[in-house]
Amino acid sequence: MIDLHSHILPGVDDGAKTIESSIAMAEKAVEEGITTIIATPHHQHPNFQTDGTFVVDAVAELNQELKKQHIPLHVLPGQEIRINGDIVQELGNGSSLSLASSKYVLIEFPTNDIPAYSKRLLYELSVAGYIPIIAHPERNKVFLESPDKLYELIKNGALGQVTSSSLTGYFGKDIQTFSEQLIEANLVHVLASDAHNLDRRTFRMQEAFQAVENQFGQETVFRLKENAQLVAENKHVYLEPPERVVKKRKKLFGLF
Repeated sequence: MIDLHSHILPGVDDGAKTIESSIAMAEKAVEEGITTIIATPHHQHPNFQTDGTFVVDAVAELNQELKKQHIPLHVLPGQEIRINGDIVQELGNGSSLSLASSKYVLIEFPTNDIPAYSKRLLYELSVAGYIPIIAHPERNKVFLESPDKLYELIKNGALGQVTSSSLTGYFGKDIQTFSEQLIEANLVHVLASDAHNLDRRTFRMQEAFQAVENQFGQETVFRLKENAQLVAENKHVYLEPPERVVKKRKKLFGLF
């Protein structure tokens, strides 16, 4: 299994604080059945900046430590890039990183906002040969209230990544329900952990895939797992036509 979104690098952002924490996360990832993990520290975030060269070096050091401790996990470099006007330029000069040197770029929106220039910027990424993957759209307030905004971005070529802890209810029932609606509407293409630690923000990949199987069947599980593999291998992912999310209205008391 491949996990495309994690904060496993030590002392870089709000993820693992020490190399010991990174090793503990790696051991847990292996228990979950994860064989390859992409390290995606925050970049161009209000609180975190991680130059691409630094990330590549940090990943190499972590892989050396994992090999020394005989932990069968391979880490690849990437970033979770906060949407900004310099993404294309930074990807070109190496200060920003795509996922595992692929054409796929993990893009993060502010929790409570979708910048007005987002559609244009994602288009510019596609013109430059990149495919944006929108990180955890289920946790964005604007998408939650107006899912058509996400539908339009996906229809125009972006992909969606839902988080395992969202799908399994650890961020609340509303986010869990919205995650399910996004999968049902073909607005989710990969499932990833966004793991930060071994407490509230841990992997939960097996639990999430079990939830997917229970609700959507084994075929959807296969597609999500295979898409993660295809992203890491810089190949085309499987796409189903995106649909608009149908918000289910609450029943009024006494009416059916």
